[in-house]
Amino acid sequence: MIINGLPGELVNANDRGLLYGDGVFRTMLVRNGLIPHWHQHYNKLQHDCSALALDCPPIKNLADELSLLTHSHPEGVAKIIITRGTGTRGYAPSVQYQATRILSISPFPNYPASFSSSGVKVHICNTRLGLQPRLAGVKHLNRLENVLAAAEWSDAHFSEGLLLDETGHVIEATRSNLFMVKNNSLFTPDLSRCGVAGLQRDRVIDMARRHGMKCKITTLQLENLLDADEVFLVNNVIGLWPVREMTGYKRNKFPVSLLIQDWLLNESH
Repeated sequence: MIINGLPGELVNANDRGLLYGDGVFRTMLVRNGLIPHWHQHYNKLQHDCSALALDCPPIKNLADELSLLTHSHPEGVAKIIITRGTGTRGYAPSVQYQATRILSISPFPNYPASFSSSGVKVHICNTRLGLQPRLAGVKHLNRLENVLAAAEWSDAHFSEGLLLDETGHVIEATRSNLFMVKNNSLFTPDLSRCGVAGLQRDRVIDMARRHGMKCKITTLQLENLLDADEVFLVNNVIGLWPVREMTGYKRNKFPVSLLIQDWLLNESH
């Protein structure tokens, strides 16, 4: 772990990331000592820092520090956390502050290969996402809704949890973005009021359009998903998982999902 450019594991107990979730993060795959799509990840980090009026570290500083981690850990999952650092007591941020940056790397999760090929079973969560357009799409540190939602199931047969907002619209899963397939067209939830806009979601939207496949960002109800030809989940670590089963929905063929999975894999190599 590297904290503000130095090896370490300790952060000030008064850091606003700890006190208030006042910060953002990125999670990135590491393969052969490299981070695929690094510049796109950095662009996302810049966007999210800007949404919170945080200073984003220069790309070279982060790249140099990441290279120290990936040199000794060439395979795994890297994480960047940027917080507003320490400050005076109270919610109001200081005009003068020194951002904290934390870089770490963890082993790659040992997901079964069947999740990518045969699909996963998904729990429909009772926890609902609140609406906050100012933070919509941002990967900020306050992820309590996701924590509470992920705590709803202990059955190992469930691999993810589906999240709706407080008005009943489908938004995402607890740690991934969501697409549905209907009549060979893609649909993904509108994230203008809540949810996280992940890089893998952007890649799928871009690839679909480049390959001539219709892709629409729209509001989706649960009944739309249950009537879909296919549903799949994406994030930068899992890649793409077709959804095999959830309450009211069961599928065993995923031709479009697996096609897009191939697109993602081929572009990553």
